Amino acid sequence: MNPLLDITVIGGGPAGLYGAFYAGLRGMKVRIIDFQDKLGGKVNLYPEKIVWDIGGITPKPAGDIVKEMVSQGLTFKPAVHLSEKVTNITKKDEQLFEVTTDQDSYLSKAVIIAIGSGIISPMKLAIEGAARYEVSNLHYVVPSLTRFKNKRVLISGGGNAAIDWAYDIAPFAEHVSILCRKDDFKGHEEMVRRLDARGVEKIMSHSIYSLQAEGDTIESVIIQNCRTREPREIMVDDVIINHGFHMESDLLDKCDIKLDRQDNFYIKGNADSSTQISGVYAVGDILAHDSKVQLMAGCFHDAANAVNLAKTYIDPSAHEAGIVSSHNEVFKEKNEELLTQLL
Repeated sequence: MNPLLDITVIGGGPAGLYGAFYAGLRGMKVRIIDFQDKLGGKVNLYPEKIVWDIGGITPKPAGDIVKEMVSQGLTFKPAVHLSEKVTNITKKDEQLFEVTTDQDSYLSKAVIIAIGSGIISPMKLAIEGAARYEVSNLHYVVPSLTRFKNKRVLISGGGNAAIDWAYDIAPFAEHVSILCRKDDFKGHEEMVRRLDARGVEKIMSHSIYSLQAEGDTIESVIIQNCRTREPREIMVDDVIINHGFHMESDLLDKCDIKLDRQDNFYIKGNADSSTQISGVYAVGDILAHDSKVQLMAGCFHDAANAVNLAKTYIDPSAHEAGIVSSHNEVFKEKNEELLTQLL
């Protein structure tokens, strides 16, 4: 039987990670449960994108920010359960919740829901046998721009993400082609125009018909005109697919606790991250209220609020807020270690 902890955090993205950190700072025992096989949430989808809008942090790639967020989130050694899908949340009593996954069940005194936009997974290329090339040169995420240095790259997709990838990869690649099955891109017009300046070949009204490979590596792609069905072969070193994402969010529809909702999706909560169910808090993208800040920085505020409320819910005699880190004894030993490294 899993031990009764103070808080179960559902979701290991920015909001969930900061919630785990701040709960540890406040002396609480925490577990994080996430469907994905690594922490970081949807920020992992765009590791090379530069993030500018986190207060006090200079611009840096999202992948670097994820590493730092994960490191901070694990400061107080929360229990981490990856590749588990939460299927139910039950309030058995005050200060007693059961969170059920497809593998196990977990008890805690409070629950923080940090599921973002739900379970996100890329829409895969609908060609038989395509999955075998994911270990070599078929990609659904761009892990590194330098990965495509001096390569012939074909990108399939008509939205902003595909256009951004084409634009960012072009300076590194030998040649970049972007394929769209519509007559026009769905992305911003200015970004589409900027592709020309970087020599990106735009192929409209075409879709991928088949993949030609040697072993487990794609060597060329047969594309087909969506109107005339005329085929064309493109030689490639790498293929990137951006056809959108599956977003699964049925947990809130099916679980035992019934939370107020907005737009049939978001949790309609309050600015302090509370919900109408005592002991249940919502943070990050899943939380909706009138003064919501739609920035990554906003999710840290949500998480601190949720943890402070959870602390006083569990222990009504506790202070309403934690002591700031510069005066917090919990960091004394860690600060000494850091100072020693600087000497």
